Amino acid sequence: MTTQEEQTRAGLRFPAGFAWGAATSAYQIEGAVTEDARGTSIWDTFTKTPGRVVNGHHADVAIDHYHRYREDVGIMAELGLSAYRFSVSWPRVQPSGSGKINPKGLDFYKRLTDELRSHAIDPWLTLYHWDLPQELEDKGGWPNRDTAYRFAEYAAAVHEALKDHVHTFSTVNEPWCAAFLGYASGEHAPGRREPQNAIRGAHHLNLAHGLAVQAMDARRVGGCVNLYAVTPATDSAEDLDAARRIDGLQNRFFLDALLTGRYPEDVLSDLPVEIDFIEPGDMKTISAPIDVLLVNYYSRFTVSGAPGGKASAAAAPTDTASPWVGSEHVSFVNGGRPVTAMGWEIDESGLVEILTRVARDYPPIPMVVSENGAAFDDHLDDGRVHDRERQAYVEAHLGACKEAIEAGVPLEGYFAWSLMDNFEWAWGYGKRFGLVHVDFETQERLLKDSALWYSEIIRQNRRHEPTDS
Repeated sequence: MTTQEEQTRAGLRFPAGFAWGAATSAYQIEGAVTEDARGTSIWDTFTKTPGRVVNGHHADVAIDHYHRYREDVGIMAELGLSAYRFSVSWPRVQPSGSGKINPKGLDFYKRLTDELRSHAIDPWLTLYHWDLPQELEDKGGWPNRDTAYRFAEYAAAVHEALKDHVHTFSTVNEPWCAAFLGYASGEHAPGRREPQNAIRGAHHLNLAHGLAVQAMDARRVGGCVNLYAVTPATDSAEDLDAARRIDGLQNRFFLDALLTGRYPEDVLSDLPVEIDFIEPGDMKTISAPIDVLLVNYYSRFTVSGAPGGKASAAAAPTDTASPWVGSEHVSFVNGGRPVTAMGWEIDESGLVEILTRVARDYPPIPMVVSENGAAFDDHLDDGRVHDRERQAYVEAHLGACKEAIEAGVPLEGYFAWSLMDNFEWAWGYGKRFGLVHVDFETQERLLKDSALWYSEIIRQNRRHEPTDS
């Protein structure tokens, strides 16, 4: 081992009990979309609509995790993971989104969680990662308030079936994406471009979270938000206002609701809609006490409110509208940082900024980094994937986690996104985030160099079990 490697590993020592994980989502990996009485989801419909997904890709097979879950759990064990974050497919468990529960669907997750526990891997279950049953979308989807109540019933059924298998439940993954990419920009399923309904959907997703928390009465339950550090391009009034707006709609709209029981007044004032969908008691329900906040972090936004701003390298893969309801004039500019294959700027300092801000500005809450990772243009070279850029990305962001802990942030774990290459939503199979390479034709799995490095970091930490930060 070189001196540099020794210093790196010594510098990435974490407190005893720190959760070392990786994350996936059901639709992106499971496949088997018509097996064992699974119902149709909005993503099944969306991917079969021409022009919605790059190259017409779909996830009918994905990476066949439904049949290969034992192999995949074996890979997790080989890596030394202590935790695995996955999502349950709502239409697999409750095909129509209401009413009868599908026992074959629940049985799959019982088998999965039993397999995880047999390898001493803690299952972290997410109830919703965007695969709404199509029948509920046909009734209005998330803009329809009733969907939140159907979600609570589904949550209660999953909790009752798996409460002896799972220690940590979380509710809605990244409600911003489900609301604004699904109902404003149209980049994600169901592909609607209805800004007013996107706002209604955002509120009902928050309400669904709170109703589910109440319905489950779980031992340990959390909410999940995707947060971005937001920087104005200049100190001009236009750019400062742009940063306020984007930070408000991306971060504060969800954090304030979940952790303080109110929406920011400035954000509500920015919205070009009548706020007639918040009923008495909603905010108390939304802010029902949780045990952990799951934070997904990928990048920093640099924004401008001035006309003619230089476009960011990041772009939607298909023709879409703006997701920034009420702030469509804001442009996202290049801050001069290196970018991933998604065009997302790499800035680990933003993770420190976000974590310390939540710890400073909101009531005390334990946190985990529940998604963090990067897509790069991986290549097989003599049976190896030398993904040094991904390794550097993860190393830098683990360093940010360590810095946040030293600053007093109650950070309890890190989940790399993603465990394996998978179906990347509207990008299809063209973007690879995985620590594990997947040949989408043969389904062969192969540990990338980043996986081997991450595994060694985990082993060093679990071997030393430091008691201080």
